[in-house]
Amino acid sequence: MSTNKLPTQAEDFPAWYVEVVKRAELAEHGPAKGSMIIKPHGYAIWELTQRALDDRFKATGHENLYFPLLIPMSLLDKEADHVEGFAPQVAVVTHGGGEKLEEPLAIRPTSEAIIWSTYKRWIQSYRDLPLLYNQWANVVRWEMRTRLFLRTSEFLWQEGHTAHATADEAVAETLQMLEVYRQVAEGVLGIPVHMGRKSPGERFPGAVETYCIEGLMRDAKALQCGTSHFLGQNFAKAYDVTFLNADGEQEHAWATSWGFSTRMIGGTIMAHGDDAGLRLPPAVAPIQVAIVPIARTDDERAKVLEVAGKLRADLAAQGIRVRLDDRDQHRPGYKFAEWELKGVPVRIELGPRDIAAGQVVMASRLGGEKEAVGLAEVASGMGDRLASIQRELYADALAYREANTHEITTFDEFATGIEERGGFWVGAWCGDAACEAEIATKTKASIRFLPIEPADPGSPCMHCGAPGVDIAHWARAY
Repeated sequence: MSTNKLPTQAEDFPAWYVEVVKRAELAEHGPAKGSMIIKPHGYAIWELTQRALDDRFKATGHENLYFPLLIPMSLLDKEADHVEGFAPQVAVVTHGGGEKLEEPLAIRPTSEAIIWSTYKRWIQSYRDLPLLYNQWANVVRWEMRTRLFLRTSEFLWQEGHTAHATADEAVAETLQMLEVYRQVAEGVLGIPVHMGRKSPGERFPGAVETYCIEGLMRDAKALQCGTSHFLGQNFAKAYDVTFLNADGEQEHAWATSWGFSTRMIGGTIMAHGDDAGLRLPPAVAPIQVAIVPIARTDDERAKVLEVAGKLRADLAAQGIRVRLDDRDQHRPGYKFAEWELKGVPVRIELGPRDIAAGQVVMASRLGGEKEAVGLAEVASGMGDRLASIQRELYADALAYREANTHEITTFDEFATGIEERGGFWVGAWCGDAACEAEIATKTKASIRFLPIEPADPGSPCMHCGAPGVDIAHWARAY
């Protein structure tokens, strides 16, 4: 671990982010351009996030399956809007086994094409519906500008793909999964998010409606944290997926898709981190408690490790993810700095004097304060302590978002404010795509979301002065 001081967020947020990812041993660049090697500490955060999502998927009736990575280009080409939207990002395999392939194969940028061409065989009657499936997979999108976790050419995610007998069922599914994403973002990752609807210009290619959750990072930029798409019958028509409905008539199925990816590790770093490194929500902290023994002699070390070992066992018995840092090649100060950088929520310091007093010194990563806690109370009270830290991290992130959310009174105020302060800016919009594009060109901001149900702003568009038809949240975004 480097002992050089991290860049501060205020001085250089991008440099701070890169150094935290590197020094906290979360990830590093892979040998292929834009690729990423996720290291154990980073992957453990993903595993805990994955578990939180997967439990909720199964609780809402979904099952996991898996589809191939390689998709014949002829399948991808069938849905015109879809392939046009992804064309610049699609990686294509043209040779295999030393020979040119008869048909090129796309490396999946997303799986609607291969899944809906398969659903054609699986769906015959309304009795076959709904299909509620999810897959955990990697995808490849050929990004020109990459940043670890936030935007890489290959990343990990889950993608849900469901088929329904009615539009109402599909819309309800879309919104249900958006709520699942909100629960995980807020309750597990501690990131306050807005739920909303994308403007037509920001929709997923091939979708009728795209819903999203949006968070605000510590540099006052927005991050799209998850999306859920109502696909209508577009993919069913493209791949001729029909079923015999209850009235004996042939009808195209109604579709949804939804995804949540490893970019949320980046979101967790940026929503909670400080100038000392990570501040991990206990729910996804691979190590929730680090015990650092302190001793000067071999005799002291043996006694301290004996007590520390029992404390570790007591904490583990309470379901706490605990690490006893008994490395003798590093001094306590080095260990303190390492666990602080890696975002461990609670650090316990234990030395001979503490044992004599029947206590430990406990340090919180959240505020840095230290307190003496009786040895007998450490394990029994740790669950409540971690739950409190989880709530406080969320509250801190929420307060930051609220302090950086602004009402738009004039376009000039918005244009100046977004440049100087960032944050969310909320105002009336006319609904015209050309107006949206002009605002984006002038300000480098985009509509991050509209209300899930269109809302009359009661005022003219903040840019062109035409009648307002919706309330838009604008921000610069990752």
